[in-house]
Amino acid sequence: MFNALSQQPVDKIMQLMHMFREDPREDKIDLGVGVYKNAEGVTPVMRAVKAAEKTLWQEQDTKAYVGLAGDPAFADAMASLVLGDAVPRDRVAAVATPGGTGAVRQAFELMLMANPGVRVFVSDPTWPNHIGILNYLGIEIVTYRYFDGETGAVDFAGMMEDLRQLRAGDVVLLHGCCHNPTGANLTLPEWRQVIERLNATGAVPMIDIAYQGFGDGLDADAAPTRLVAEFCPETLIAASCSKNFGVYRERTGILMAVAHEPAPKALAQENLTSLNRMNYSFPPDHGARVVTMILTDDALRADWMAELEDTRLGMLRLREALAGELQKLSGSDRFGFLAQHRGMFSLLGTTPDLVERLRAEHGIYMIGDSRMNIAGLNDRTVPILARAILAVGI
Repeated sequence: MFNALSQQPVDKIMQLMHMFREDPREDKIDLGVGVYKNAEGVTPVMRAVKAAEKTLWQEQDTKAYVGLAGDPAFADAMASLVLGDAVPRDRVAAVATPGGTGAVRQAFELMLMANPGVRVFVSDPTWPNHIGILNYLGIEIVTYRYFDGETGAVDFAGMMEDLRQLRAGDVVLLHGCCHNPTGANLTLPEWRQVIERLNATGAVPMIDIAYQGFGDGLDADAAPTRLVAEFCPETLIAASCSKNFGVYRERTGILMAVAHEPAPKALAQENLTSLNRMNYSFPPDHGARVVTMILTDDALRADWMAELEDTRLGMLRLREALAGELQKLSGSDRFGFLAQHRGMFSLLGTTPDLVERLRAEHGIYMIGDSRMNIAGLNDRTVPILARAILAVGI
């Protein structure tokens, strides 16, 4: 049987991580892996997470399964965090999932259950795993223009032109904030135009929100998702706690289905719960319980929000420092878009050949499409990166 298996494509990020580890240069810089790191290159455990885990260790008296959909308190806490008061809680079906990736996978599975011929419109570019999972499930992908490599901003005119192809029953995959890999985001007026297009065509939005709190703040980052959920008849939302709570290895995520009528909401809940049962039965609980404890305790929540804000401002400061250093060295403001992007990532908009030169000549590692993780920088390495970018001719 095993001999009949096909060779799988190499994961580019995993390959890059291996190359970085094997590189003997002491001044090498890792801007590839999509994990937050502080100035010391460490992905820290947040203070509120440590405090909640200590309490949990002392007080938890069972490791029995939770429900198939996960702990209802986790769903309540996450619905409040992501949606605020945009829609009533009783219009939100929800299941806990193994991370944001699990939520994305369950959302795609739900689409197939509802419509085996579904088409999913995906931004060009997008997080590669979106494409990988869709291809694996055999779902038709339609790309829409998103990033303007010349300006480093969203190609909104191109995006809206491509969304003219939408038909009833199609799904449009959107990034709630901190677009991965580009860092370029729609404005709220642009989001309203997207909503109008969705509602005019009968297409359904799916929002992947993995970086809430990393861009302009918790509420500002959630504002587009709340707008879509409020004004579209149905919305799918895949949310991750990996980044904003730093619980990467706990695999903590949630999939929410918003419906403005009771009957479709109940059907969505029934089917989401069934999908959990078929794929992994009961979702992991440790990370979800820690997140719930933080969000429902005033002191823990305040400390978490303060640390998250420090993280956000630190990444924004690095963006501004890099854009400023490039302007100083080049005498041009053509890299100013780096300060306008939000979240961990920015797309330089250059060629794989020049990205390879950055690695070979300067020990700077980033994904071949020129996505770089801003959180991989610090005050010492910002000038080094700026000089290298200009040295290779980007």
